[in-house]
Amino acid sequence: MSAWLHSLQALVPHLLLALSVLWAIYLVGLSIWIVLQKREPIATLSWIMSLALLPYVGLVIYYFFGPQKIHRQRSKRLRAKARLAPEHAGVVAEAPGSLQRLAHGCSGYPPGTCTGATLLVDGAQTFDALVAAIAGARDHVHLEYYIFEPDATGARLRDALVAKAREGVRVRLLLDALGSGRMTKEFLAPLVAAGGEVAWFHPFHPLRLARLLRPRTNLRSHRKIVVVDGGIGFTGGINITDDENPAVRSDAYHDLHVRMEGEIVRWLQLAFLEDWAYASGASPNEPTLWPAADPGTIRAQVLPAGPDSSWEAIHRLMIAAIYEARERVWLATPYFVPGEAARMAVTSAAQRGLDVRVLVPRMSDSKLVTAAARSYYGELLRSGAKVYEFPRMLHAKALLLDGDTCVLGSSNFDYRSFRLNFELCVLFEDAGLATRLAEVLSGDMEQSAQVHALRQRPFVSRLAEAGARLLSPLL
Repeated sequence: MSAWLHSLQALVPHLLLALSVLWAIYLVGLSIWIVLQKREPIATLSWIMSLALLPYVGLVIYYFFGPQKIHRQRSKRLRAKARLAPEHAGVVAEAPGSLQRLAHGCSGYPPGTCTGATLLVDGAQTFDALVAAIAGARDHVHLEYYIFEPDATGARLRDALVAKAREGVRVRLLLDALGSGRMTKEFLAPLVAAGGEVAWFHPFHPLRLARLLRPRTNLRSHRKIVVVDGGIGFTGGINITDDENPAVRSDAYHDLHVRMEGEIVRWLQLAFLEDWAYASGASPNEPTLWPAADPGTIRAQVLPAGPDSSWEAIHRLMIAAIYEARERVWLATPYFVPGEAARMAVTSAAQRGLDVRVLVPRMSDSKLVTAAARSYYGELLRSGAKVYEFPRMLHAKALLLDGDTCVLGSSNFDYRSFRLNFELCVLFEDAGLATRLAEVLSGDMEQSAQVHALRQRPFVSRLAEAGARLLSPLL
């Protein structure tokens, strides 16, 4: 027994040396892989330092959840876009301004117009408007959602789609495989039986070698798109779930959506069809997808963005819009985790004397993100910006600038939305819509607690928030 123990003790130094060598090889290999992604230095260092503490397990984490440049997926999406007829693009707005030119340059979508844009507040109003629009459909209904739950709200929308599919209306439903992970075949069976089509964005197929070689677990479609007969469109932050329906839950998320009419819906249609062609492999080309539309008086521009492009279109547009603002910058977001450029833009606007307000939830659905967001409060307050915490989960994504410009859509003000998710926003230049949005945000701020100072916060809370901030590039 003693001889065995002696032999084991003799092996310990060699074992430790072997583990140290393997750890060094792991760390060097992982570092090279992460560095070659050519992300921001702080994000690169954050990944390396975090995963160095998780030998070997970190490799798996980064493989599935780390930032990816999806060259293969990008080429597939470009082929999908190329199959769509370019002559159906629509009417380009005359004399575009600098923001429109920037948005066009980094997204490929030129500015347009719409004849009507209605702000919808919370899920109950939005779902009523959706069901009404679907009920009036005569040719097609296209929907793309990150979350579509098989609950009471989901059943209401599904039944509305089933009724139209039975009438011969073409129904196409595109769902994100992760966000709508609780969806079941049984729930969708009536829609499929009625002739509706269902496709999944980045499904996980464990038996497909190509997917295992480079998974897309962390690349999600966070978009919310509805197009009815090519002339009515919806987008915003509201998913199809009881969690966002105050008619079902008193504590439902507070959120915003927008209903649009006119030729701008063609661009929303194009965004959906690109995603549909990419996810399903089919490229619908019915002429009725592109009905004639007269130019409207409201300037609008659809702005899709995602990891298949390095331009970060929504990120760039928001930063440029904040720098161009002359009177006010009001931002509503559930997740305020800005990068250096976005943080500089917001604080610089406040230091220029603008009315800068940031509206966030008191407690979001992620404690880590909430802690990270609070770590930025001090800098915001010192710059002169005002911070408001909404009493329940605020899920709205809105940027209001001066008296006539606003950005509405699915994008949060964080790393994930700007760089990892497929998002879609719409840039509007319309005093009426901006005034309505200002009224809604003003009412939200009246219900919120304004943050005045952070000096009296417990040390443990401040330490936790500072620690969460270190993980900002990973959130």
